Amino acid sequence: MVKVVKIGGNVIDNEQALRAFVADFAKIQGPKVLVHGGGKIATRLSEKLGITTTMIEGRRVTDRQTIDVVTMVYAGLVSKHIVALLQSEGCNAIGLSGADASVIRAVRRAAMPIDFGFVGDISTSGVDAEFILSLIERGIVPVFCSIMHDGEGELLNCNADTVASSVAMALAEKVDTELIFCFEKRGVLTDIDNPNSVIGTIRSDSYKKLLSEGVVNKGMIPKIDNALKAVSEGVKSVTIKHSEELLVESGTKIVL
Repeated sequence: MVKVVKIGGNVIDNEQALRAFVADFAKIQGPKVLVHGGGKIATRLSEKLGITTTMIEGRRVTDRQTIDVVTMVYAGLVSKHIVALLQSEGCNAIGLSGADASVIRAVRRAAMPIDFGFVGDISTSGVDAEFILSLIERGIVPVFCSIMHDGEGELLNCNADTVASSVAMALAEKVDTELIFCFEKRGVLTDIDNPNSVIGTIRSDSYKKLLSEGVVNKGMIPKIDNALKAVSEGVKSVTIKHSEELLVESGTKIVL
């Protein structure tokens, strides 16, 4: 079973929480892949540079200035910091963007109905699962940021949840795969102010109800959308949970 773990939210922004997560991730036995975000750091750097950050439905609008910033932050600072922390835990990792070895290719999203700029969409066929597995077989843990490429020299910013689910779906065509989304909450909550109001299971029909009631909104929407798609495409298990509970059974299970 290959475990694909995505880490994001406030965890990457919190050095103590990030170090604790990395220590737990390093303890996972067997093959594994890590996918990370880093949006809050990119937003802070953008502010310092006088670049306005625009979010629509939980997704970042990426103009020419912003693609430069997120590439520096995601593929540079955050990627190498996480890899260095993993090495300190005895976990031999390599930081990759989609352009490296052309491991993940994306297509620039159409400008209609919303122009997100240099934002990419990934298909399962755009992921080189064989290359990822070859690294794993050599004892190397792939660590992916959310910067992909289009094969024509253009870098594209992709939603990190989408990257994680796409990698998991591609691997699921060859091996049993589990997908885990980790962030600073214990799962999907019915009450954002009550950390214990975790929804144990979300199905496609109950998800529609949660959307209509406004329980699920903003950045949680692409996360659950990707989770449901992953399950429908053969990923054995998908869970949304707190980064501190990576090694224990907890969180919200996503099922069809």
